[in-house]
Amino acid sequence: MGQTGGISEPEALETVALTPRIGSQVMVDKEALLSGRHAAQIRALLIQRGAVVVRGVALDDEDLRTVARTLGDLRIGSARRGADGAILSEGDGGVLRVTLDERRNPEYARFLFGNQLWHMDGTYEEVPPFATLLAPVRLSQRGGDTLFANTAAAFADLPEEEQRGLEKLRVVHTMQAALFPAKRDCTVEEFALWSSYPQRSHPLVWQHRSGVRSLVLSTSGAYVEGMEPAESHDLLQRLMIHATQDRYVYRHKWQPGDLAIWDNTATMHRVEPFDRDSGRELHRCTLNGEEPVTAPI
Repeated sequence: MGQTGGISEPEALETVALTPRIGSQVMVDKEALLSGRHAAQIRALLIQRGAVVVRGVALDDEDLRTVARTLGDLRIGSARRGADGAILSEGDGGVLRVTLDERRNPEYARFLFGNQLWHMDGTYEEVPPFATLLAPVRLSQRGGDTLFANTAAAFADLPEEEQRGLEKLRVVHTMQAALFPAKRDCTVEEFALWSSYPQRSHPLVWQHRSGVRSLVLSTSGAYVEGMEPAESHDLLQRLMIHATQDRYVYRHKWQPGDLAIWDNTATMHRVEPFDRDSGRELHRCTLNGEEPVTAPI
């Protein structure tokens, strides 16, 4: 361990790139992870690489909270009321059960089928969450891989002229846009419930304080403001196809004991279909957002 002005510096993290454009595995043991002494390095890597994976740490809920707090402001607290009057919270002390089993998560399970489509979390908020931590409790025998797509790299590879045009646009995000494509046979009552949730307009391109620009893409993106519907649909579809090309995507095949963390502000994610009766369950911590979505000047 090095010394600078009498202050100990943490040892450099050993990391392995999982793909050229997104995803790194961090070689760190559980004790070091919980201590937080590598937190600044992990945060920096998260912003650089979009997704970070640690294998073999087997975190329980309290461990997951501890690691989350080393990396940012753990979302816990205040329960909020959904449009149908139901009380929605961030789970037990900031740990949410991600499962389709309504007995295990009666508040959120009815919405989580939408996770099979590409999305970013918190598109209905002025300040979307900064990052998410996910650890498996029970895995499915088949399917259930989680995929991550780097929307900063996808934007950087677009021609400069197209970038300048996209920077002028805003997109309205809605719950019905996010969920209807995943449940075309929904009831009238379900669609009415989704439609009752608040909408949010965001710039299509996010100018981050770090200087990085990323596409604010998600299945929740309903339409581009001021654009003809067909043109808006085609543009959003084309950008989604562009941003989810293999070169921008990391596929995580879950193993017991894993921890996956991703930068929600410049990364989309989705889960591959799995047997809903498998009992698949992962536990999630969310880090509160740190900056609003700001358009480039």
